[in-house]
Amino acid sequence: MKPMVRAEDVRYRRGNATVLDLVSLSTGAGEILSIVGPNGAGKTTLLRILAGDLIPSTGRAWVQDVDTSQTTLQHLSRMRAYLGPRGVADNPFTVREVVAMGRYPHRSAMLEAGEHEAIVESAMERTDVHHLASRPIDTLSTGEQQRAGLARVIAQETPVLLLDEPTSALDIGHQETMMSVLNSLAREGTTIVTSLHDLNLAAAHTDRVLLLHEGRTVSVGSPSQVFTSESLSNVYRQTIEVTPHPHRDCPLVLTVPEMPQAPAS
Repeated sequence: MKPMVRAEDVRYRRGNATVLDLVSLSTGAGEILSIVGPNGAGKTTLLRILAGDLIPSTGRAWVQDVDTSQTTLQHLSRMRAYLGPRGVADNPFTVREVVAMGRYPHRSAMLEAGEHEAIVESAMERTDVHHLASRPIDTLSTGEQQRAGLARVIAQETPVLLLDEPTSALDIGHQETMMSVLNSLAREGTTIVTSLHDLNLAAAHTDRVLLLHEGRTVSVGSPSQVFTSESLSNVYRQTIEVTPHPHRDCPLVLTVPEMPQAPAS
């Protein structure tokens, strides 16, 4: 299967610091790949390189065989939609106007205005923001803004979605809803690469996982392959136990409290 998103030996330096060091990945159509790791692992930087927002110091990244450092953002906007960490915050437009911005790359397409509007309406329905359509974005809660941002990239209708922490501000119900939406899009053929802090969301809802630590790849594979007690405990510097999920066919990640040391006799 031809990769839809690919990175090869990507290194990114910021000043004297190496943020990413020889990271590679490859994803096919209809696959959800989650990028996980502690704060500062390089997750956002890697997504920005895949989106063409940053140029790697060495190495290359491609979306649909297009080198992201060798084309324009306008060209890339028809192949991938990118939701950055700030989403749509601090924006004076209404939710409907923001979601409609996702149709901008398709403004020259041979579609009737009503067809564009139907796509916008559908994206708002899928992300549960339709009832907020007339509200200015900057009057919404962080979670509502996040859902509106997801609606915008869904309305962009690209074969690839690149999402930076798309569920970080959502309540537990909307987290499950949004991950179900992403799984539905993947079944329709969309390739999704997303960074996630919630390891249990990644385990339950994504096909493969890339675990980063200090800018390097620790492991890549299925959640069951990547999420091991030893590996996660080492990376997160926290005692972690991985056990089978009681209701899903995936691992369950649990933190283990440190036992207090017995006083010296």
